[in-house]
Amino acid sequence: MRLQGKNALITGAGRGIGLAFAKAYVAEGARVAIADIDLARAQAAAADIGEAAVAVKMNVAEQASIDAGLSDAIAALGQIDVLINNAAIFTAAPFAEITRADYQRVFDINVAGTLFTMQAVASHMIDRGIKGRIINMASQAGRRGESLVAVYCASKAAVISLTQSAGLNLIQHGINVNAIAPGVVDGEHWDGVDAFFAKYEGKAPGQKKKEVGDAVPFGRMGTAEDLTGMAVFLASADAAYVVAQTYNVDGGNWMS
Repeated sequence: MRLQGKNALITGAGRGIGLAFAKAYVAEGARVAIADIDLARAQAAAADIGEAAVAVKMNVAEQASIDAGLSDAIAALGQIDVLINNAAIFTAAPFAEITRADYQRVFDINVAGTLFTMQAVASHMIDRGIKGRIINMASQAGRRGESLVAVYCASKAAVISLTQSAGLNLIQHGINVNAIAPGVVDGEHWDGVDAFFAKYEGKAPGQKKKEVGDAVPFGRMGTAEDLTGMAVFLASADAAYVVAQTYNVDGGNWMS
């Protein structure tokens, strides 16, 4: 029960990694606001978890939606002690085929969404004197470039940089900001990722997924549940002296 009495807001939590975080937090004693652009999906997820979870609508690409979703979460839970910036999208294309529209969409969600949701929650924490925790979801893709994934890689590199800068600034208010960099994580989102590589590398459906899973030193792709231990740790008292760090949780794919 390391998170007993804590209230967490988790973006993109209607399914996948965000939902796994919500379930792990509730198991550790927290209450959670499941924020998602799809309110019906968030409500179904909250109903599945039980009375410790509430659903709020939030589109992190729109400031008004961030503000409204945060307001709804505060109204339901009283205050926010922990934020997980999990909402994100993936894209891939050869460098010469990157479009400005695709770039803008990814950066609006992955970078601006992380920045301005973090800002809104940090302001709430500062106003109330909450010694809070903010956890941003980066990626191993933010540690290096990849031939077909320039925009996504750049967006996740920006998340790592934002984590460093925000962490250094907000710790003066007692707010710890850190990040998690997953490797390849299995789930329904990987169907879309696999489709990009099938298109641009001429691979059969499922081939890229098998290749990346086989290449992980641990021996398999990760699961959402593989990430929950780090998410709980960074929100707990055990991580009180951890500031502005990004932790790889990737089965040994990347060392830094």
